[in-house]
Amino acid sequence: MYSIERKAEILKFLEQDGKIEVNILADQFHTSRETIRRDLKDLEAQGALTRTHGGAVSIKLQDTQSDSPIHEYPLEVRGIQNYMQKQEICKKAVSFIQDGDTVFVDNSSTTMYLAQFLPPKLHVTFITNSIKFLAEASRCDCTNKLFICLGGLYNPKNLSTYDNASMAGSDYYPDKCFISCAGISSERMLTDTSIHEVSTKKYMIDASKEVFLLADHTKFEINGQFFLTDFDSIDYIITDSEVIPDSCVFLKDTNIKIISDLN
Repeated sequence: MYSIERKAEILKFLEQDGKIEVNILADQFHTSRETIRRDLKDLEAQGALTRTHGGAVSIKLQDTQSDSPIHEYPLEVRGIQNYMQKQEICKKAVSFIQDGDTVFVDNSSTTMYLAQFLPPKLHVTFITNSIKFLAEASRCDCTNKLFICLGGLYNPKNLSTYDNASMAGSDYYPDKCFISCAGISSERMLTDTSIHEVSTKKYMIDASKEVFLLADHTKFEINGQFFLTDFDSIDYIITDSEVIPDSCVFLKDTNIKIISDLN
């Protein structure tokens, strides 16, 4: 099992139980205790947990400041959660990008995986406030790609720019917009957990000809703290193969096209 796979499973155990033990994890993953300790050290450095004697506890147990049902991990940690599903979604999403497109990409733990699936010969201009997306793109063949980074204040937790980012993007009217969110509510709206990200995403949505929401199965029937947009603004929802059909029922009377392996 690769390190990222173990870390993803460790985060699942933390979500369920709030705490974990090194000995139990070592037996579970058939690996050494030292390997588990290294994984926990990495996750602590990324802000996912606090190490204790013989294990670790979730930072959710220490976070009493928010009434939201969604805890906002740092972006690097969120990128580990459900990473295989997020990659599956992004692989589907790039098939909608055409040669010559101008594309907005938001800052999220899902869209950050888009770059690794882009066909090298595709000529595309990307506009983003996501430092992480740009970093991922730098590891790929970007010969025919142009990247425009929106300026503003830097958020080190989310690896993004904000405040001036939406104003900086006001001269652009892209063909497509790829965003994610914290939750897809049965009350016909999308929600998020960062007020700073919301303002930039709202501009991206309003300015784009087509809007694609990239959301894994855990986002359905969830409410975040801040309203992002209603369903009328979304053209496509691309999700993963683990989505439960019943969780999409409230989308049936909309004009949104659902893209998943269930189609």
